[in-house]
Amino acid sequence: MKRIEMEVSGGCQCGAVRYHATAMFDNSHLCHCRMCQKASGNIFAALVAAPDDALTWTRGKPSVWKSSELVERGFCANCGTPLFFHHLENGRTNLMIGSLDDPHAFSPLANTCTENMVAWFDTITGIENTGATENNGADWAAAIKESSNQHPDHDTTSWTARVRDG
Repeated sequence: MKRIEMEVSGGCQCGAVRYHATAMFDNSHLCHCRMCQKASGNIFAALVAAPDDALTWTRGKPSVWKSSELVERGFCANCGTPLFFHHLENGRTNLMIGSLDDPHAFSPLANTCTENMVAWFDTITGIENTGATENNGADWAAAIKESSNQHPDHDTTSWTARVRDG
């Protein structure tokens, strides 16, 4: 696995937890294991690793749940965004690609744990593409944009995350 010196930032949806990395590994992948499916609430987790020595939490701290003896998973306790998968013994933290400010920077290079891959995974690229939200529900998209509590896809000097209800 190759270490790449580069600047990367990301965080949760509400902005309560933000991170910055000064290096990444070239291991971007889609993990189909049941733990990643459950942790992401999706059919796979899109992950790419940062060396632990290059990763800092710049706003807040993630909550952590130990999903096995070897693995802990981090998330925002306020908004619930899954943030990472961390193997406790290998010196790297696999960040959820969707939590990066620029998720386009890391296209997946492999599928892993494919024994749990859903049977219809290979059909995804062939299904209908209905286009941009604004083209299919302009009023709805405008209302969401107007009332969005989502943190922008870049670092901010200050940000007040809205505390979840209940």
